[in-house]
Formats: sequence, C-alpha cells, structure tokens
Amino acid sequence: MSFSQFTPDDFRRIDEAFASLMEVAAKRCKDEEEIESVRKAFQFANQAHKDVRRRSGEPYMLHPIAVAQIVVTEIGLGCKSICAALLHDVVEDTAYTVDDIRNLFGDKIATLVDGLTKIKTVLDNEDRKGEAASTESLQAENFKRILLTLNDDVRVVLIKLADRLHNCRTIEYMPEHKRDKILSETMFIFIPLAHRLGLYSVKSEMENIWLRYKEPEDYRRITERIKGNVAQRDKDIDTFIAPIEEALKEAGYKFTIKKRIKTPYSIWYKMRTKQVPFEQIYDLYAVRIIFDPADSNVQTERGQAYLIFSTVTHLYRENLSRRRDWISQPKSNGYEALHCTLMSRSGFWVEVQIRSRRMDDIAEKGIAAHWAYKNDGYISENDSEMDKWLAEVQDILLSDDVSALELLDIIHKDLVSSEIVVFTPKGEQRAIRGGATALDFAYQIHTEIGNKAIAAKVNMKLVPLSHSLKAGDQVEIITAENARPKMEWVSFLHTRYARNRVIEYFRRDFDAIAREGERIFEERVRLMGLQSSRELVRKFQDYTQLNDEDELFFRIGLGLLGPEEFKAIINEKDLSTGQKRKFSLHEDNSHPIEYKIAECCHPIPGDPVIGFSMSDNLVIVHKKSCPVAESLASKYGNRMVVPQWGAVQQEYPIRISLRGIDRVGMLSDISSFISQTFGINIRKLQLSTEAGLFEGFIELLVRDKKNLERMVDGLTKIDGVQDVIRTDI
Repeated sequence: MSFSQFTPDDFRRIDEAFASLMEVAAKRCKDEEEIESVRKAFQFANQAHKDVRRRSGEPYMLHPIAVAQIVVTEIGLGCKSICAALLHDVVEDTAYTVDDIRNLFGDKIATLVDGLTKIKTVLDNEDRKGEAASTESLQAENFKRILLTLNDDVRVVLIKLADRLHNCRTIEYMPEHKRDKILSETMFIFIPLAHRLGLYSVKSEMENIWLRYKEPEDYRRITERIKGNVAQRDKDIDTFIAPIEEALKEAGYKFTIKKRIKTPYSIWYKMRTKQVPFEQIYDLYAVRIIFDPADSNVQTERGQAYLIFSTVTHLYRENLSRRRDWISQPKSNGYEALHCTLMSRSGFWVEVQIRSRRMDDIAEKGIAAHWAYKNDGYISENDSEMDKWLAEVQDILLSDDVSALELLDIIHKDLVSSEIVVFTPKGEQRAIRGGATALDFAYQIHTEIGNKAIAAKVNMKLVPLSHSLKAGDQVEIITAENARPKMEWVSFLHTRYARNRVIEYFRRDFDAIAREGERIFEERVRLMGLQSSRELVRKFQDYTQLNDEDELFFRIGLGLLGPEEFKAIINEKDLSTGQKRKFSLHEDNSHPIEYKIAECCHPIPGDPVIGFSMSDNLVIVHKKSCPVAESLASKYGNRMVVPQWGAVQQEYPIRISLRGIDRVGMLSDISSFISQTFGINIRKLQLSTEAGLFEGFIELLVRDKKNLERMVDGLTKIDGVQDVIRTDI
C-alpha cells in the first residue's frame, strides 16, 4: 500500500463504484434502515482508507467495495455481510478497533469484521522471514482458524472467499513470488472450499485466474481454441435449442434457457487428467434449462424436472453413460439437477442441465442460497447434506489428536474428494467418500458393526473388508460375535471416522502398543543408517506435532506411520526428492545454489517453474501447476522462490504419448523423425496395436520446451498419427 492525496478522478471512481454497489445492495436490504447502515459503513470505511492506494495505484477503497459487490451479486448475502465486507480491512489497516465497529454498527457486524481481521492477520504474518520452524506450523494454523469460523458464522468464510477472489482479479500487480504463493493457497484450499460451499462461479473464476498465471501458454492456446469453436458453433447451438424451446412452451412450462461453454481451466484439467487433446473434449457445450415450478412443493418441483427431462431426451439421441441424476441424490454441497448429453443434428454432443429456479440459485450461490431457502420454509429431505458436512468439519477441527499440518491435508482431501452412492441390502441409499472400503461402510452404519466385521458381500459376491466400493454397489456386512478390530485395518481405511474408531478401540492396549512402536522406531532408523536419539524423536514429534512421546510411539505401533512416512520425516528438509540439475538463477556468485529438478513433475526449460528453498544453497524446482508444489506452497509458503531458466547446457527427460491409425512403417517413421530430424536419442519406446489402432509412449531427452513443441508439431503431421501429448513420466 502507498499513500498519496486523492485526486478528483479518484473520488469520482469511488463514488461510481459505490453507486453501482447500492443498485444491487438495495434489493438485498429489508428496509430503509438496512440501506442506511450500508451507506454508513461505506462512509466510515471511505474516510478510514482516505488517500491510501493499492499496489496498482488505485484508491484502496475500491477493493472493499468490489468485495461487497461479490458478496451480494455472486454469493447472495445480505445487509450485515455487505457492511462487514466494506469494513473488513478497517481494523487491520487503520487505528480503529473492533470495539469502535461494535459501537457504531452493532455486535453481529463487529463479530464478522473481527473474524475477517483475524484471518487476514495470520495470513499476512506468515510472510515473515527468519521464523522457518514456527512459520511452517503457523501457515497450517492459519487455515485451521479460517475453517473454525465455519462453526461460528459461515458468512466470515464466504466474505473471505469474496476477498480472495478480488485479490486474484488484481493479482497482476503482485511480485511474482507473492503471486505464486497466493495462487497456490487459492488452489489448495480456497478453490476446493468454494466448490464444497457450492459457489460455482467463484470457484470457476479463481480456477481460470490460476491457470492464466500458472500455465500462461496453455491458457492462451485453450482460450483461442474456445473462441474459434464458439464462432463456429454458436448458430448450431441455437438450432439445437429451438426444438426444445418449442416443446417446453407447448407443454406450458415457464422457463429460461442459457448457453454455456466449458471454462479454460476445466478443459485444461480434463486434457491433463484424461490425457486427451482439445478435439476430444466432447462436453464443451452445455445448455441450461431453468424452470419456475407450479408451486413450492418439493415433490411437484422434482416431478416437473423429470417431465422436462423426458421431453428433452425424446427430441435427441442420448448418451446414456453421461446421464446424471443429482435430484434423487444431491451432491454434498447441495447441488441438485438432472444432466443428460444429447447428440445435436450438426453432429456434436451437447450437455443439457435441468434445474428449477431454486436449484439454480443453490448451484450458483451455494450455501447462502441453501440456507435462505431453508429459512423461508422450503426444506427438502436433502437439506441436511450441507449441515452434515459442516458437523463433520467441526468434529475434525476440534479433535485433540490432529496436528495442524495433518489437519490441512485431511481438510484438503475432504474438500476435493468425490462421493459415491451405495445401497444397503434393503435398497436404502447411503453416500460415502469415493475410494472408501467395505469396512469404512461398516463403521458408517454403526461402530459395533465395524468392530465385529469379518467380511462383506458386494453385489452378492463375497469380498474382503479392504474391498474398494464403487457407485451403485449393494453392500452387506458380515459380522461375528467374537470378532475384534485388527491393527492392520488402519492401513486401508479411507474415512477418518472409521480410522478413529479403530484407534479408539486399541487405546485400551496403549502401553504395549507404544512399547512395540518404540522397538519399530529404533529398528527402522537403524536400517536407514541412523541411530535413535532424543533429537531424532523430537524431529518426528515436530513433524507430527505430537507433544507426547508415548503417543508418537503408539501411532507407530498401530501402523499410522509406516516406512514411507519415516522417509518423508527424516528427509523432510528436502521436502521432495529430485535429480541434480544445474541451471542459472539471478544470484550472488559467492553463494552458489544447487538446484534439483522435482521428480514428481519433471519441469524442462521453458516451463513456468517455482522453487522451494531447502537450505542456504539447495532449491527444489517444480512446475508451477504441479499438485505437489501446490501442497508444499500451502504449508511452506515462506520457502518459495522464483528461479529463472538460464542458458540450457543439458537435456531433460520427458515423455510423449501417441495415438493413431496403424500402418506398415509407422514405428519406423516415428523413430526416424525424432532421431534424424532432431538428433534426439530415444530412451524408451513402447507402442501397442489392436484392431488397426496404435497407442503408446516415447521417453526421450530434450533441451527445452520449444524444442519439444516443434517435435510434437512434426509428429502430428506423420500420416496416421492422431494425438500427441506430453504426459507425466
């Protein structure tokens, strides 16, 4: 922030921004008194931030106004939240206190501002240097504090998400290391949190901003492809919609139809995870039908959705494998809709989403709309899903046996995990985390059923308790009266609840298990060439944040800390393994720095990269978009550096995957093109053919990304080669 006297143009911009806010805020305020409180909050904040500017040079007051605008238009919160958004930086950045806010605006607004101030304070404090050990745990504690506010007043988190979104919108003015840190935090916690709270538009915009800065070339190429496709397909989409519109009007429905195209990030993510080119993204286009139900009865609303679904699917051929029913079984964030994918008469697939007006509000504005409808008396049997998740989060946050770093990983996994629906032997639906086992399911039914479980039947077939469940499975748990939990269960349980029940059961044998854990500890460190010592035990305690040495040994004895965790803890100073690769960085030559290329993502010159400083002279280098780097940045943000590729003096390993139509001489053409045209030695080549098609990969060494892109472009021109993409080694 900087200080300089405002100009008439600055005052004009502030007044115009507030006038725009008031247009939408007035509709959310219940009466003139609430409207006046918004004006009062603006005037107070405007005076407090007078002559203060952001990094961009614009008046600081434009930021809280923009946050308030997001709060009301994209999240749908009311008067008190709008006021809190306008005031959210006053206590942190000026001499005013929370008590001043309370005296002027009342307890509730003061409580919201206090919560936001505490979050901002801890997030800002983590940037302090020279406090490595404490800062690492501090960063995890920061997110714990943020999530704890879910239990006090979820509006604090919603306003914080609005604040983070606006900071992302203006992130170009941040220095690169700060920008990378903010974007990594955003991807690791805030984007999944927005998704879990049902804020689709907030989530999507933050994802796209992340991609624009983390993978700028990919973002540019995908955006250009989207523009080209939209120009080409826009009339085709209108032609597709026309018969639907006509049929629904004839049936007497009140509705609107919106066109939507997949976002750049969602396309990039699908290309990366499915390893397919842009041309094979079949759900680029979507049409959303939003209808007004005849009345507010949930059964009537649901029945009308299915009737519209029937009408639409009679008009076009449907891809049955893409049908999704989130009305009978909504997502855990409250999302309800019917999805089907239909073949247009122009020969491309279009996803059709069917929602009532209420469903659409919840889909776009998430938890705020969910509770607004509940408070209006519009309650369905599915309304407990969000409340159930919040209760689970509270249980995790208030647990005494979870360290802050462990908590961060637990919450991240919970936020990004998908749910599946399985069935009891009587046909009752049960939602459970994807990847859960039959034993997780047993404990979800009842602790005693889990404790006495010996096997399971899935779809009438006998399976072990470690069997991973799939959507639609019918699960029966087989128990025995004399059965007891086994310690090896903790190695395959996926849900925290089930793991805790098993740990709880074995606490009765705490002393014996702790003694065995100490023996295992000494044996493992000996095999790793080390000697057991108080210093080494403290290292494990620091990593797990367990103050009690016996509790550490108890966990080792139970199997909660296996050989892989031992390696990670002992080598924690490295944070990641890597190959030694020297490249230049703008540095003081009297203090040479050693760089290691992270083996998880294998960056090459030309890739956007980020580094993590492990010691005075060692940096681990990752691709900016590497999920491991995102996780590390969320915990060790103070260690981030921004290395720059210098003169390339070596070659780097990469893998490219190929698909196409097989023919005589295909393998020879591919290998000779690479070796003769580019003079590159192929390290490994694996292609298989079936029914006239080939598929496989090539591993080779390249100097930089441009060299790789020229080679990929040339390979796609070989007769029969359909797809060539860079994939992970």
